[in-house]
Amino acid sequence: MNDNRRLWIVAAVSLLLIFGGSGLAWTVQTDAGSVEVRDVTFSGANGTMMSGTLYIPEEASSASPQPGVLAVHGYINSKETQSPFAIEYARRGFVVLAIDQTGHGYSDPPAFNNGYGGPDSLEYLRSLDYVDNENIGLEGHSMGGWTVITAAAAHPDGYESMVIEGSSTGSNRAPEGTDSFPRNLAVVFSEYDEFAPLMWGTASASDVEQSEKLQTVFGTDSAVEEGRTYGSVEDGTARQLYTPATTHPGDHFSTAAIGASIEWLQFTLEGEDEINPSNQVWYWKSLGTFIALIGGVLSLFPAGGLLIERASTDRLRREYPDGKGMTGGKRYAAALLAAAIPIVTYFPLQDIAPAVIGLSWLFPQQINNGVIVWALGNTVITAVLFAVWHYTSNADDPSVSLANYGLDTGDGARTLGISVLAGVATVGVLYLLEAVVAFLFQTDFRIWVFAIKLLSPAQFRISVSYLLPLFAFFVVLGALLHGQLRPEGESRSLRRAMATNWLIVVGGFVVLLAIQYIPLLTGQPLPLGHPLLTILALQFVALLSIVAFVSTYFFRKTGRVWVGATINAVLVTWVIVAGTATQFPV
Repeated sequence: MNDNRRLWIVAAVSLLLIFGGSGLAWTVQTDAGSVEVRDVTFSGANGTMMSGTLYIPEEASSASPQPGVLAVHGYINSKETQSPFAIEYARRGFVVLAIDQTGHGYSDPPAFNNGYGGPDSLEYLRSLDYVDNENIGLEGHSMGGWTVITAAAAHPDGYESMVIEGSSTGSNRAPEGTDSFPRNLAVVFSEYDEFAPLMWGTASASDVEQSEKLQTVFGTDSAVEEGRTYGSVEDGTARQLYTPATTHPGDHFSTAAIGASIEWLQFTLEGEDEINPSNQVWYWKSLGTFIALIGGVLSLFPAGGLLIERASTDRLRREYPDGKGMTGGKRYAAALLAAAIPIVTYFPLQDIAPAVIGLSWLFPQQINNGVIVWALGNTVITAVLFAVWHYTSNADDPSVSLANYGLDTGDGARTLGISVLAGVATVGVLYLLEAVVAFLFQTDFRIWVFAIKLLSPAQFRISVSYLLPLFAFFVVLGALLHGQLRPEGESRSLRRAMATNWLIVVGGFVVLLAIQYIPLLTGQPLPLGHPLLTILALQFVALLSIVAFVSTYFFRKTGRVWVGATINAVLVTWVIVAGTATQFPV
C-alpha cells in the first residue's frame, strides 16, 4: 500500500473516531436528549463576563421549578471538568450551572477576582425562573470549593447545602468554617489527596479525620467519623465526611467521589428524582471524548502527511538524511541523560519562574510562565551539550552537515516559511475539527485532566507570547532526537523509532510520577512535595507523548525538524494556554 492511500485510510479512521466518540459523548451528556445543554454568559461584578454551561432537565419550567446546583471546577481547569458531576445531577432532575471561574476557560480574567466568580454565579442561578430558590446546592472541587464557600458567605440565605471535594474552608481567601457555616456541608476528601497539608493541615490525607480544623467545622473535639451525619439538616448544621480511595484529580474520575456528592445533595435537597447514587453513566461520556481525542490527534498525521505529499520536494522535504549521531554505550548514556535532565530541572526551574518572568500583559499566565522557564532552561542545557558533542565528535568530519541533524534550511527563508506554514495548516485542520465538534455536540477532545479545547479571543492573543519560546524548545528537541541520538546507518521502523523517542521524551516523567505517587498511595506525603506541579506532570505525559510521535513522524516525512517543531509548538501552546488560568488582566 502506498503512503498516499495509507494516509487517506488514517484520515477516514480519525474522522470516524472523532464523530463517533463525540456522538456518544453528546448522547450521555444530554441523557439521550432529555437534558438541554446550553452555554451561557452573564455579567458579574465590575462588568466581568462569566461563562457557564447550563444543564436543564426537561421537567424544569417556570411552572415547575426544579432544584438547582452550582458546580465549580478547581484551579487551572474549566467548566467541562465538572461534566461528570453535572451529568449525574441533571439526570436526577437538578438544574445545573457549571461555570468557568474568573480567569479560567472563557470567563474574564484575572483569576481569583470577584470571589472566584462564585457570588455572581449563584445570583445568576437564582435568577432563573425554572430553578427552585428554596432548593439550591453548591458543589466545588479544590479551588471550586473555595468558590462556593465564598458564594455562600456572600448569600447566606441563597443555598441549602454544599459539597466540597478535595477542598476546605478557611484556605486561600475562603471564609473560615464553623459548626454552622457553611450550611449542611459534606466534605469529600479522598484517601490519597495530594493537598492535605494545604487544605486541612495534616501531613497526609489518611490523617484528615484528626485535623483540628476539620473537627472545628464538624463541631467535635475528637476524630471525625467517616459516614456519620453530624448536626441537623433542618437546622442547617448537618455534616458528613467521605474519603473515597482516589487522588485529588481522581475526584473527577471516581464513581465513589461523584456518588458521595450525589448522595449528599439528594439527602439535603428536595424535589429531585431519587436515582440511586451508584447508578452513574458519566464515564460513557468520558469514553466518548477520549475516543474523539484519539481521533483528533490521529488526524494530524494524514493532514500534514497529505500536504507534504503534494509539496515540492526541495521546498518542504528532502531525501532522508544519513544518521551521524551517537552509537553504542555512549548513545544509551546520552539517552538516559536526555530523559533525566527535564525531570531534574522540572521543579527547580518552575520554582524560580516568578523571579524570571513576572506576570504582565505579555506573559499573563503564571503556570505557563513556569512552563516557559522550564522549556527555555532545557533548551539552553540541551543546545550546549549538543554543541559540545558535535565539536568533540563530528566537527572534523567533512561528511557531516546540518542536514544530518535535520537542521538544514534548503533554500533558506523560503524553506523555513513553507515548513512553518505547513505545520500551522496541519494544526489548523485539528482546530477546525474541534470547532465542528463543539458546534454539533457541545463537547471537546479530552480525557480526565487533559483536554484540547477551543481558545477564546483573549487566549489567541496570549498564545503569541508563548509560541516562540516553545518553538525554540521543539527545534532543539528535534535536533537531539533525530541528530545526536539517531545512530549512523539507522534501520529502525517508524514504530520502533516512535517508541524509542517516547521513552526519551516521556520516560523521565513516568519515573517522576512513580517517585511521587507510590509513597502517596501507601499513605505517605508526596516525597518531593509540589502537589500542583506533580498533577501538572500527568498532563505532561499526555502532551509530550503526542510531541514524541509528531516529531518522529514528520522528521521521517520531511528529513528536517521544522514541520514537526512547528506542529508541536502550535499544538502545545494551544493546549496549555486554553487549559490554565490567566492571572493578569488582558
